[in-house]
Amino acid sequence: MAQATVLMRIGVELADVDRGVYESLDLRVAQHPSESEARVVIRALARCLLHEEGLDFGRGLSNVEEPALARPGQHGGYALWVDLGAPSADRVHRASKLADRVVIVTDKDAQSLRKEWGSRNIHAADKVEVLILPRDFVDKLAARLGRNDAWVVSLVEGNLSVTAHGESHACELVKTTVERFLSDAG
Repeated sequence: MAQATVLMRIGVELADVDRGVYESLDLRVAQHPSESEARVVIRALARCLLHEEGLDFGRGLSNVEEPALARPGQHGGYALWVDLGAPSADRVHRASKLADRVVIVTDKDAQSLRKEWGSRNIHAADKVEVLILPRDFVDKLAARLGRNDAWVVSLVEGNLSVTAHGESHACELVKTTVERFLSDAG
């Protein structure tokens, strides 16, 4: 018998001081049977860090052609396309042609990302945003992830803090573009 999708509920008190966004969010994240807790954490953090009206989770792993999170455009297409992890250079190229804004939220190894993204030209690489989360930060949150969690998320001057289960975890959120990320290798 196939495993069922698990619905995770994460109540979030968001204080993104950098953008002046203060919200109470009730995130409902469907965890696909093949999806790790770390990926669920990254999806939830992406939803918080990019919070804006109309941004919602995509259909997830069941439809690989769609973004992990998206905000539809006014005239079709996407106003915002969000991918997670290590999307291929081809996928990033295609997304940057389909969406007004593309953001990749990742905790993956920089060397492997540079190898993949440097393998071909990416349309508007200077505009494709990359948010880098430290792997150990994601792993700490994933280790305690439950089906019904409460988080306090704050972002102040690029420093991200998440309090969950009475524990506070902090890291620097690195913000760059694909173009700058690739040029930083040299």
